[in-house]
Amino acid sequence: MDSELFGVVLEYINFVFFVFTLILFILFSLMAYFSTRNSLHYRNKNSFTDISKIMASPLAPTITIIAPAYNEGLTIVENIRSLLSLQYVNYDVMVVNDGSKDDTLQKLIDSYDLEKIDVEMDPDWKSKPVRGIYKSKNRAFEKLTVVDKMNGGKSDALNTGVALSTSKYVGCIDVDCLLQPDALLHVVKSFFQRSKKRVIAVGGVIRVANSCIIQGGQLEEIRLPSNWLARFQLLEYTRSFILGRMAWGRIDSLLIISGAFGFFEREIALAVGGYDTDTVGEDMEIVFKMRRYMHDRREPYTIEYIPDPLCWTEVPEDLNILVNQRDRWARGNLETLFKHKDMLFNSKYGRLGLLSYPYWFFYEWLSPLLEFFGFFTIILFAYLGILNWEFFFMITLAIFLFSIMISFYAILWDVYSYNQYRKTKDILILMGLAILEPFIFHPIVVYAAVRGNYKKLFKIKSGWGSQVRKGFAKAT
Repeated sequence: MDSELFGVVLEYINFVFFVFTLILFILFSLMAYFSTRNSLHYRNKNSFTDISKIMASPLAPTITIIAPAYNEGLTIVENIRSLLSLQYVNYDVMVVNDGSKDDTLQKLIDSYDLEKIDVEMDPDWKSKPVRGIYKSKNRAFEKLTVVDKMNGGKSDALNTGVALSTSKYVGCIDVDCLLQPDALLHVVKSFFQRSKKRVIAVGGVIRVANSCIIQGGQLEEIRLPSNWLARFQLLEYTRSFILGRMAWGRIDSLLIISGAFGFFEREIALAVGGYDTDTVGEDMEIVFKMRRYMHDRREPYTIEYIPDPLCWTEVPEDLNILVNQRDRWARGNLETLFKHKDMLFNSKYGRLGLLSYPYWFFYEWLSPLLEFFGFFTIILFAYLGILNWEFFFMITLAIFLFSIMISFYAILWDVYSYNQYRKTKDILILMGLAILEPFIFHPIVVYAAVRGNYKKLFKIKSGWGSQVRKGFAKAT
């Protein structure tokens, strides 16, 4: 009887894995379909639009770009120069120096001829104390505002910027990111292209700038990263942004806007209390709050997603820094999902509660844990002589081939859509990485996710960690 029961349990485990895998295949196939439809729709729609007219329009709304900075002395001057050269009229740049311990503030003061000014801030807005606000004495830099405050973390710095801004829209970006000159034109167009729904936020694709040639804050030549970790991340970003987020945007169920490039309607951001300072996944959490706020008010709204390559950033080239980054992402996912757990299978939130949240719960949060413990389960079953080798090899081969197919599709679709990497050699390298990824890069990501969940579940204190960057000024 015990052996029969044990056999039933094993068959049940096999069935669960089979169903989980089948659903995963279906979901990613649908993502490829919806992302393709969305990309084609976006290209066709924008082929008839002249975004340069937005720049000259007196009705163009105001935008404040908020860039938190912590110990960015190495690259801060060049990065801000890039932000000040965008092709738009009604915008300003607010750099929030979040208690840097290096010469970040002094370099800004010296390079942009800054002087302290008096500005009143809402006393009820919760953030770390502001030590000073600076504006340039040089009219060439009149768009620049520098806020110096006590260290409170990225979320606190962003909240300070949102509170001090008076613009209709705020753009929350990483200070090390490089924006294309026409980035704000695309953003503004996205906010105003809907007539029946209120656009409360706009996100976009993040591109990898490692090894690219950048001069004077401008992207001169796109190159494939020379570092192998950066190359794997390039493949991952291509698949995630071009397929995943484009698909969720197509069905209006996008639950995350990258913290490196996200624009929000300031009124809604203030209404939900800004960024949550108790989570390391603040970029995801604020989207949850804004969506819930609009659902509760029963007001038609949407979040737009831009597939154009408008934002370029430097990804980690060091293994420890990469693991710390993914560890942090995993903790942020868990914190946000737990905080909004009442959305799971809640029909009140429509597709968000019935489709998008369950996807993030089962396949973004739970899947790495199942993979990790499943690996040791397979070893145990093999040791006990009860592993169904035929089923194991068949399902493993199916998953491997399907993952390669999805990666190949993402690479080739990106080539067809935007053709960023034009050398045949570069495309072949990316396709080769897609074959190697399940054996080299994916285990690293799974390990980091498990470590992040372990830290969060057992309340092991861990912050943002650090990212040592080479800087765009040295990318040549």
